[in-house]
Amino acid sequence: MHMPDIKRFCREFVDRWSRDRNGAAIVEFALAFPIVIGLTMGIVEMGHIAFANATLEGSVREASRRGVTGFAPDSSSREDYVRGRVIELMEKFSLDGPVEISTQTYDSFGDIGEPEPFVDDNANGSYDVGECFSDINQNGQWDSDMGMAGLGGAGAIVVYTADVNLRLLTPAFAWFTGSQNGSVRLSASTAVRNEPFSLVQQNNAAGAPTICS
Repeated sequence: MHMPDIKRFCREFVDRWSRDRNGAAIVEFALAFPIVIGLTMGIVEMGHIAFANATLEGSVREASRRGVTGFAPDSSSREDYVRGRVIELMEKFSLDGPVEISTQTYDSFGDIGEPEPFVDDNANGSYDVGECFSDINQNGQWDSDMGMAGLGGAGAIVVYTADVNLRLLTPAFAWFTGSQNGSVRLSASTAVRNEPFSLVQQNNAAGAPTICS
């Protein structure tokens, strides 16, 4: 075969190959499929997390509505009655571990998250062992949060907090988010004032002992 014939043959082969679309759809599908699946899983997973988070927030509000009245059924304690509402609403989800529920009581909304008062002898702006402090929550030690565990008495401010580890639906999404155990941590909280369900008003600060050790 002469050189011109070889060149012509190569040109025709390239032209024919570049116009041939057989199998193109399969290649395009193979390239797009992982992206489409990834986006779909992400949308489903984010919707799942958003729904679980909204349910958790609603359950905490429902629990606080039970707590503010001071009511408890004969068959249950007040604490179990309040906590049971959160557990009841969250049991529809697959959780990694139990629902963690905590309640902290304060005398006013301004006390939430505040440290127990102390005498700053060395004026360094932080509490040091040996400095006198008011043991507001009466646990025998200085705390950076003066809240007292429990549901509080009439008129007390109560912060309800619930935490859960929600299992993700797809392992691939767990890997993408960097989750080590295939779950994501969700938390919700709300602060309410108890109703005046008795004549006795709780006042933590009034009865707080002063400790200097």
